[in-house]
Amino acid sequence: MLVLLIGLLLFLGTHSLLIAAPQLRAKIIAQRGRGAWLWPYTAASALGLILIVWGYGLARQDPTILYSPPLETRHLALLIMLPVFPLLFAAYLPGRIKAALKHPMLIATVLWGIAHLTANGTLPDLLLFGGFAVWASVDWYSSAQRPAKAKAKPVSGLRNDTIAVIGGLLVYAIFIGGFHRILTGVSPI
Repeated sequence: MLVLLIGLLLFLGTHSLLIAAPQLRAKIIAQRGRGAWLWPYTAASALGLILIVWGYGLARQDPTILYSPPLETRHLALLIMLPVFPLLFAAYLPGRIKAALKHPMLIATVLWGIAHLTANGTLPDLLLFGGFAVWASVDWYSSAQRPAKAKAKPVSGLRNDTIAVIGGLLVYAIFIGGFHRILTGVSPI
């Protein structure tokens, strides 16, 4: 469990720097260059992610059960997960979805966490999925409080939105169709 906790603190901690110290990134880049920010940030994030994956795998071997979700909540989790991949695609494909939602990746992360908590009830699940959902909610709120950045020219067509929705639903189908089981050892169906 300790490995999972350290990984979460490292990964979510690095991703919380903009929340806790909004000017830090710009200050370091201005003083020392982009690499002085990017390399330590990337290394800490990557190490955190590795520790999360490893720690979650270790913690799942002997988990503390907090609650036993009814079987029906797996169906609810599948429903909640439906928009997650399209939202992730929309985060990188500027279009109407991204313009309307502002932070589709954070919304996707909140939904991902909630979906997994409806179907899983162990302490490692609460730490992993709950931790990400809470972090994304705080970051979402924090980003709404920050001054808006200069906006790029809005995409007038539906091309990127169509790609986001179709591509996201395809990835969702791949995960449901077996990739989730291959990746995690657990079938969502």
